Amino acid sequence: MKKKLSESELKALRDAVEKTNSLQLKIGGIEVQKHELLHEIESAKKEFNSVQTMLQNIYGMVTIDISTGEIQDDGIDTQD
Repeated sequence: MKKKLSESELKALRDAVEKTNSLQLKIGGIEVQKHELLHEIESAKKEFNSVQTMLQNIYGMVTIDISTGEIQDDGIDTQD
């Protein structure tokens, strides 16, 4: 005679497998989102570098307060 799980044991096993599969699927989705975000951040870095280069060509090596737009050259305020 073959041995067989009880209905409650089979349900517990199926629930555990289903939960594991569901979590693995969620992790896969998160990994896809992570991959997409990594590409987006690389694009944002390239955009930042482009803007930075443009501003350096215009103003030289300065410090810019990103809140106010105030430019400081060598730590000395350029506004009179």
